[in-house]
Order: sequence, then C-alpha cells, then structure tokens
Amino acid sequence: MSPTSSKPSAPMSAIESLAARAGFEVEWLDAHKNTRRVPESTLHVLLERLGLPCGTATQLKHSMAALDAELSGRKLPPLITAEVDRGIALPVSAAKSGARYKIELESGAVIDGRFTSPKGEIALLSPIAEPGYHTLVINDHHTTLAVAPSRCYTIGDAWRALHEDSAKDAPPLWGVAAQVYGLRRSGDGGIGDFSALSTLAVESAKRGSHAVAISPMHAMFSAEPQKFSPYSPSSRLFLNIAHIDPAAVLGAPAARAAIERAGVAQELAALEDLSLIDWPRASKAKLAILRALFESFSQYHDSPFAKDFASFVESGGRALEDHARFEALQADQLANAGDGHWRNWPDELRDPRSAAVAAFAESRRGDVDFYLFTQWLASKGLAHAQHAARDAGMAIGLVADLAVGCDSAGSHAWSYRDEMLTGVSVGAPPDLFNQAGQSWGLTTFSPRAMRTQGFSAFIDMLRASFARAGGIRIDHILGLRRLWLVPEGEPAKDGAYLRYPLDDLLRLIALESWRHRAIVVGEDLGTVPPGFSERLEEHGLLGIRVLWFERAKQGDGFKPPHEWDHEVTATTTTHDLPTVTGWWRGADIEWRSKIGQTAAREDGRDPVALAMDERAEDREHLWQAFQDAGVAAPDVPAPPVESAPVDEALAFVAATPAPLVTYPLEDLLALADQPNLPGSIDEHPNWRRRLAVPVDELFLDESFADRLLAVDSARARSALNPPPTESP
Repeated sequence: MSPTSSKPSAPMSAIESLAARAGFEVEWLDAHKNTRRVPESTLHVLLERLGLPCGTATQLKHSMAALDAELSGRKLPPLITAEVDRGIALPVSAAKSGARYKIELESGAVIDGRFTSPKGEIALLSPIAEPGYHTLVINDHHTTLAVAPSRCYTIGDAWRALHEDSAKDAPPLWGVAAQVYGLRRSGDGGIGDFSALSTLAVESAKRGSHAVAISPMHAMFSAEPQKFSPYSPSSRLFLNIAHIDPAAVLGAPAARAAIERAGVAQELAALEDLSLIDWPRASKAKLAILRALFESFSQYHDSPFAKDFASFVESGGRALEDHARFEALQADQLANAGDGHWRNWPDELRDPRSAAVAAFAESRRGDVDFYLFTQWLASKGLAHAQHAARDAGMAIGLVADLAVGCDSAGSHAWSYRDEMLTGVSVGAPPDLFNQAGQSWGLTTFSPRAMRTQGFSAFIDMLRASFARAGGIRIDHILGLRRLWLVPEGEPAKDGAYLRYPLDDLLRLIALESWRHRAIVVGEDLGTVPPGFSERLEEHGLLGIRVLWFERAKQGDGFKPPHEWDHEVTATTTTHDLPTVTGWWRGADIEWRSKIGQTAAREDGRDPVALAMDERAEDREHLWQAFQDAGVAAPDVPAPPVESAPVDEALAFVAATPAPLVTYPLEDLLALADQPNLPGSIDEHPNWRRRLAVPVDELFLDESFADRLLAVDSARARSALNPPPTESP
C-alpha cells in the first residue's frame, strides 16, 4: 500500500512523485483549512535527508528504484506485523502456490503449511492464535511475524490482575501526575530523585491513588548539564542519572563516605535550599558523588551487588555499552576539542562500530564502566519506585513518559545513526497559536529504516520505556501517523509531513504492552486527524482529555462531565498548560506578555487586556459548568480572581466517565505556576520549579490530605452516578 493518502490537486513533478512514494505529503491543510503545497526545494532537501538523492535525473531514477524495491513486496521484509486470529497477507511474489512454509512459534510449537493462493494473488497465512514474535521460514528465508493482541493491556486488565478473585470491571480510578525533578526530599542534593518518587507513590497509594504519571526519565547529557529539558533527551533507551539517590542501593554509610570524599557537603546543602533547580551545579555535585561511590565499588567484587551489576551489564548488551561509551567520549571531546555534537567529532569517532571507538573504550575502561554503573543505579532506583507503588496496592503504578524524539547530538542518534533521521528537526507547521510554526530540535526514527531493519530500534525503545513502569504515556502520539519535518537551519514553516506505518506501530505497541502488562496512554491533543482517536481506542490506547479543551459543541461553555469521552484519561491540566489557579488568575496570559509572546493588534487595542476580558468570560462559563454538574453551590457567584475554585475543578474532572483521572501535583497543591511555558527558553523557569516542602511532609498537611480524600470520594461517587439518558 502506498504511504500517501490522497492525490494532489495538480499533476506532480518527478521530485513530487518520489516524495509522495517515500511518504511525504506533497499537499497539506493548514490551520485555516487552506491547501498548501510543499515547495520542491524543501522536498529536495528532505528526500536527501531520507537517503533518497534527487539532484539529477539519474539520482531520481535510482532513488525511485530503491523505493520500489522496498515497497513492492518482491521480497519479504525482516518483520511483518499481524493480529491474533486474523489471516496474514504476504506480498504477491513472496511465495509460489504450492510452496511449503513453516512457522516457529515462540512457545516452541511449529506450524507447517502450504500456500494455495492462485498465481498473482496475495499469499495468505492462516490466523495465528498465539501472540508473540514468531519466525516464518520459506525455503531458506527467515522473517519475523510480530503477532499482536487485538488491543493493548488495559486498566481493566490491570485491575483484574490486582484482584485475582474478581471478574468485575475496574471502578473509576485516579492517580497523581508529578514532575520528578521537582519532588523534594531531605538530602536530595537539589534535584528530585527516585527515592522521593517512591515515597510519593506509597503515600498516595495509601489515599486511594492507583497511578503516578511522571515526567520523562530519559538519559540526558552528563557532560552538558545545561541541557535539562526532559523532552530533549540524549537517549530514550536509558535513564537520567541526576535522579539517583546515592544511598538507595549501596546504603547510607557508603553515600555519606562518597559525599565526604567528593567534598560537596556544603554545596548539597546550598542546592537543597534553592526554590529553583540549578541544574548545572546540582548535576556536577551529583556526578562527583557518584564518581566517589564508584571508586569504592571495587570492594563489592564478590558481593551480590557486583553480581547484580555484572548481570545488568550483560543484559544491557551493545546498546548499554554504546551509551556508556558515548558519555565518556562526549566528556572527552568537550574537554579537549570543545565540541559535544558527535557529528562534529573526528570521522573515526562518529561510527560506534569503528576501531577507534573500541580503542577509546579499552583505554578509558574505567570511565565507560562508571557510566554503566550509574545506569545500574538509576535502573534499580526507578524499578524500586514501581515495585513500591505496586506493593502499596496500586493497580498500575508508574506511568512513564515517552518523548516524541531525542536530541540529534545525543547518544541515541549516535548509537542508532542508521535508524535515525539526520539533518532534520521534528516540529509543527504554522497554526493559530504559533504562526511561525515550531521546530523542536529533535530527531526520531526513519520510516524507511523501520521497514528495512525490522522495526528493531522502535521495539528497543518500547521495551526500555515499559521495563520499569505499569504504563507509558506516548508524547505527541499523532507522530505515529505523520510528523512535520523541517530541514536543519530552515524556518519551521518550511517543512513537510512524513507519514509513518501506523498499523505496524500500533500492533507493536499492543504486543509490547501485553508482554510488560502495562497500559498505554497517547497524548492526542492538538489538531487530530478525523478518525485517529477512534483508531487508538480500537487498539486499546487511552487518549487524553484536558479540562481547558473540553468545550461545548454549542456556545462558549464547557462540556458537562458526562459528555467527556470514555476510553481516555482525564486531567485538569498538563505540564505545558496553566494550572487551575494560574488559569483562573490569568497567569499564563501575563507570562506570555512578559516574554514577548503576545502579538500587537492592528486596531491598537491592548492584547493583554482583551485576553483578560476573554478569560473573565471563560471563568463565568466554567463556574456555570461546575454548578450544572453539582460540584459548585447553585446561585453563588464565581469566586474572585484571587480565589481559584481548585476543589471544584478536581471534582468536576472526577465526575467524567474516564477510567483514569490524573491530577497534577500543581493542582492538588493549588499552585499558580506551570512547569513549562512552550516557546520560551530562559525567559521562564522551565523544568526548574521545586515543591516547597519534602514529599513526606506533603501528606502531613491537612489541606493536601483533605483534597486527596475528596478526590478519592469524588471518583467513587462517579461510579454511582451514570450519565443522564437522552430523551427519544
């Protein structure tokens, strides 16, 4: 099947034909529903980045031939996805009628068969009832059959696993959403860590919570601590070592000794007193402690710790070794050449398989082992938090956040350079809110490489995300269908959509979801193509619904709770949006004006004043919705600007039919500031805000405890109050 979805409105040139064959949308609809055509100059650059040169007629011919060979089905690809109990179609030329085949199931069973399709028709394999990665053998050719369940592991599945003696559906559940870096714990060195996360999980579970949705834990750049946006990681395969509690694995005495040897005790105390995280200082101090801890680790060479570490390294394989080598290489290059981007390194260091990289790793084995050690500590820390959550009674536990891409200068892009796009940035086209478009400086997988290399890199990433969690949230899940790509150095508006193999990706997600017994949430906010959310629902992926976006179909009001979608997670807000208190006060409007995101109006009127007037009207609409839903007293005027109706907002979302509602800590604490203000860099303290008190003290605060009790009660009531039926 061709990656394109519709024919352009005008005849295509040779470059446009190649682009369409490669999966680019030559035409697209903008935010005003106008058809836009991608300039050939943009397509030329993007095709080159996709490994399809098109500068000459000969190049065009060769690139089209290469694509035809990949997409025509003249030979079996390394991996084919399918669903259980459904026939599996093979390419027409893959097998001759009468030819025999064998399917080796993961369970060890073998299915023998013979193709019976008439010549020239699609060859069909009989349905397979067993999900898994099976091997299809035709003659001497082996292909993986990734046979997925029809849907992902669901909240209902998680509930039944927790209550083995119950066949009942799960009641309405709720959870907490937390920015892990912002959690505070005595002795954390100025950055929230996995031990604080464990405490949050356990204590919230005691109050009825069944999930903790967390900020991305992806590996960052140890040698460049000024890069700290969790959505711009070095690698989505490994973890951010800044969140390690040095005492968690080897014990408090070892951690105290390491702090003393590193000489950072006073620095740690100063960092813990800050209201905003100083990432460079705090990361440097944490790294010094971990170095000292590693130096003393040799005393454990015959201990269970050493054996566990060795097992971790062995199971991590080449990917883990590559990441550790990258960390050591980047630190060395920054120290000696001043350049951290691997594409600017000497040629022999750009290839992770080169002899030069192997020689570096051998000569600097201690440094490489140190980074392996830190990943071991981080893995054990996050795994402990998940185990603590489940042991405390949570049906789900941690819901990890999977970023839409990674920094092109990072470990993931270096280690998987043949699978990753190079020289482009993922972003978004111009829309009503960002008229210049967005370029996020991230890269991701090439859809061509996905097909030709059996989706191996994508599967590796899924497994890393599911490994220590009860669920994952896939950021910008619209990217499974298409992504806006911008050539590096070009304005964000000069990009194009590239399609991805959605069916294959959804099946692989469902398969890995079941293998890890973890739910999947897809962030389907923004301009969602028709039918896309329904596709997610068919595969058991939960969408996300946010209070601010759930507006009534008629008028300017808000949807009543019973009209919200069912198979989704619901929330008051997200990390990129204002909190309830901030929205009620208009803090987001003030911030956008403060950092220059408010455009002047042609009529000369004050845009901030107009936005505040619109917000005042929205406050009245929201308050009316609260009253209509019975979560606010009737015939009472809306509270003043300084008194946001946080409790009413929490109860309102609790009344929705969503099987899981997640409440950001910022709203449970009635905070005004949001974690991140999109479009800002240093103007707003993105990803730096810390809670005012340690996590364990939060639960001693009466107002916070009462709010959790109210949330738990509200969710229980929502199960007893079905939505009103419409009159015939």
